[in-house]
Amino acid sequence: MNRHRVIAVSIALAVVAAVLPVVLAAWLAWQGALNAENARLTNVAELALARAERSFRGAAQVLGTMQATTLAPCSEAHIAHMQALTANTPFIEEVGYIAGGMLRCSSWGVVQTQVNATPADFRSADGIDVHTQVQPLVAQGSTMVALQQGDYNVLILPARLVDVITDRDVQIGLRASNGQWIATSAGASAQWLGEAHPDWLQAQVQGEGWQAVAMQPREHLRGALGRELLWLLPIGMLTAAVLVAWVVWLSRKRLSPLAELALAVRHEEFVVHYQPIMQLATGVCVGAEALVRWQRPDGTMVRPDLFIPLAEESGLVQPITDQVVRAVVRELGTLLAADRSVHIAVNLCAEDIKSGRILPVIDQALHGTDVRPEQLWLEATERGFMAPDSARQTIEAARARGHSVAIDDFGTGFSSLQYLQNLPLDALKIDKAFIDTLGAEAATSSVTGHIIDMARALNLFIVAEGIETQAQADYLRARQVDFGQGWLYAKAMPAEQFTAFYQHCKAQVGSGPAVVQVARPGHAQAGGGPLPSAPLAK
Repeated sequence: MNRHRVIAVSIALAVVAAVLPVVLAAWLAWQGALNAENARLTNVAELALARAERSFRGAAQVLGTMQATTLAPCSEAHIAHMQALTANTPFIEEVGYIAGGMLRCSSWGVVQTQVNATPADFRSADGIDVHTQVQPLVAQGSTMVALQQGDYNVLILPARLVDVITDRDVQIGLRASNGQWIATSAGASAQWLGEAHPDWLQAQVQGEGWQAVAMQPREHLRGALGRELLWLLPIGMLTAAVLVAWVVWLSRKRLSPLAELALAVRHEEFVVHYQPIMQLATGVCVGAEALVRWQRPDGTMVRPDLFIPLAEESGLVQPITDQVVRAVVRELGTLLAADRSVHIAVNLCAEDIKSGRILPVIDQALHGTDVRPEQLWLEATERGFMAPDSARQTIEAARARGHSVAIDDFGTGFSSLQYLQNLPLDALKIDKAFIDTLGAEAATSSVTGHIIDMARALNLFIVAEGIETQAQADYLRARQVDFGQGWLYAKAMPAEQFTAFYQHCKAQVGSGPAVVQVARPGHAQAGGGPLPSAPLAK
């Protein structure tokens, strides 16, 4: 993913991180307010149902008591008994005695009034007939609910069945299990309570034979919503701030050079270009130096000087080196197998020289191929030899496998002569900084000659880097420098182009490169005998 996409995704994630928690907090506040109001309405309906059930139980007990009495009907004692039950039983307005279709007496006294025989609206589970619209015959007033069993009935004022302390605009209703409405609160209608209204909240509680309904306008949610937002909104805003900070942190981490480099290693975004190495005496191409390039998914190239130091510092240079080794064998394996005079130089990091970790990696890459170890030349800068004992072990193990080992960028470190004298090296590569001074009146212009003399004295092959002018090439050839590379001959190029370049050079020579056949230098220092001759690994 390139930087533009990372930035775009980061902005999108930051917006989502900023908005989503606040929206979620608002939604949770709404749900909390809704649940709170529904719970409150449910509680009101439960209270109404409990009140109605207590009323009906009380009425049923009164009816049972009167059914069991042995007092003479409508006697003073009988009427007094009904009066006492009315006074002592909440919700009951009147107790009456009915015989022969006539209301004979009630808790009000003796009465001789015709009773209209109408069927009950419904019968309760305990066998009590319930009449929901009864006009009192003695005590004129509001329509009441009558409960009748045998020769007795009781009258209950409907409003008292749902008389629950609550907000003024909360409406309450009570109905039987058959749907028959029994009571409603003041200002409410059974028809209204029986319908669903989008602007009202409704709660229903089912009891044994009864159902209580409570409704209130949705406007009540505003207060509850405000209370919920009071604590949820700060949490949402704090969460949004944390998430945005996290997104910014991740984005900066993802956009950091180290993070991009780690991702590039994981996705194997590195390619290898090959800079030809020329035999200066003949002008023949004898191989190439493998130079790693970071090619982003969008095709852009990252210069090695921008990522190699970071890779070395972070330890990512090792998997990059592994990818380079595999790429060399994969891309040039056919050429190397067909022409044994070709070699490829691979750069190693200091840690690989110190630990020797790279050698089994190379062995594995070469396994099953027809590429010989002698055709891979290993290079390391002076920093790689700062642990002389372990460096010596790695160099000796590499040379035992057939690899030649060169010190790269010679002269830029602090202890070059010490490395040359004490380590079993095969070749020395003169840094471009010294080649640039050739022919110039610079303070270091004479250093190149001394380096060449020193390498000759130590019997090392010499490779000059960064040759850009013919004058530089002529000077080096006159000083019998073995090999050179630089833009004078060719820039680094992909494997396919290098193969074509090499074939072209070989065709111009005709019989192929002229290779000096001598014992590989450095072995006398290492204590071993001469190995079979080969270009750059003689």
